[in-house]
Amino acid sequence: MVRVNFLDLNYRPSESDLICEFYIEPERGIEITRAASAVASESSIGTWTEVKTMRSGIRKLAARVFEIDEARKIVKIAYPCELFEQGNMPQILSSIAGNVFGMKLVKNLRLLDVSFPKIIAKSFPGPKFGIEGIRKLTKINGRPLVGTIVKPKLGLNEDEHARVAYDAWVGGIDIVKDDENLANMRFNRFERRVRKTLKLRDRAERETGERKIYIPNVTAETSEMLKRARFVRDLGGEYVMVDVLTLGLGALQTLRSETEELNLAIHAHRAGHAAVTKNRKHGIAMRVLAKISRVVGVDQLHVGTAVGKMFENKKDVLSNCDALRSELYGIKRTMPVASGGLHPAAIPELIKIFGIDVILQFGGGCHGHPRGTAAGARAIRQSLDATLQNVPLEEYASKHRELREALKKWG
Repeated sequence: MVRVNFLDLNYRPSESDLICEFYIEPERGIEITRAASAVASESSIGTWTEVKTMRSGIRKLAARVFEIDEARKIVKIAYPCELFEQGNMPQILSSIAGNVFGMKLVKNLRLLDVSFPKIIAKSFPGPKFGIEGIRKLTKINGRPLVGTIVKPKLGLNEDEHARVAYDAWVGGIDIVKDDENLANMRFNRFERRVRKTLKLRDRAERETGERKIYIPNVTAETSEMLKRARFVRDLGGEYVMVDVLTLGLGALQTLRSETEELNLAIHAHRAGHAAVTKNRKHGIAMRVLAKISRVVGVDQLHVGTAVGKMFENKKDVLSNCDALRSELYGIKRTMPVASGGLHPAAIPELIKIFGIDVILQFGGGCHGHPRGTAAGARAIRQSLDATLQNVPLEEYASKHRELREALKKWG
């Protein structure tokens, strides 16, 4: 019978190992070394009992617990790259973040970070455009991009939706996107909405002399998603949006492959993420999902705001941004998106947190302006201009009515 020891604190990971960092809180009476070994076993070659099919040559495929911080309950595990199918993100995530969360030995388990070796990371295409490509596409440099989500998120018909988008664009917004649950509704049909909104995008570009972007939500069953993406491309659209978690990683890979030919940028909404990211002791950190999304190939991804209505703090958001923008074997950088409860008065703090390589998205903070969407968009651009010129918002607002009204409403 071949026995495998999954605990090896003298092991030094190789360049080809995939490294996972876990928070592990064992059940009462269970030592952390035992719980960590069980996680390594379950996520590699082990099982709950000895089996006669275990051969000595298989031992080299075992994951190894090589570092334990008992005080912080932080554990690092190295996985041989041979355990994973290159270019198959569902299989990889099923391995490192699969059955382990349901084990009796652990009370709480959280995947905090993952480090992909080059051989695995480069088996995926990464973003087609990335930050630099988005800058080139939009012809906007030296400042954050500003966007809005049409509100209310559901209920408007196609003409109303297109008109709200137009008002935002002529007011100064760069990007207008669908909300995460707007698809092909009886009151708002996908093809009619896209056709009408892109037509008004073209009109807004002519009137403003600025580049304008519309991002339709194509989230659907895979074949329907691809059909909608092609429709967007055929009408002159340059972007599509998908809800990456509810869509699934396999379908996301399919879309990324298709966009190589369609020449479409992918905007990734993270709807549903908090079900696995919000509990700080259990689940999967958003940093991990950000890395996975970047490697698979999204060009933009929501990462939280540190201000506004989302739960993440500044440290969380900066960690998510680092996952998208740090060097990773030459893979293009993904543009972070800040969205959720933002308004013009938040822009100075947002730029302090994110810098300029970010998309700042305003929903109610644009359309909730006392004089409507166009005025809300102007207030956003005025706040951005003031911040980039290092002028206090209150001072700038004294000569800009829209910003003055926004500050009065939102503080």
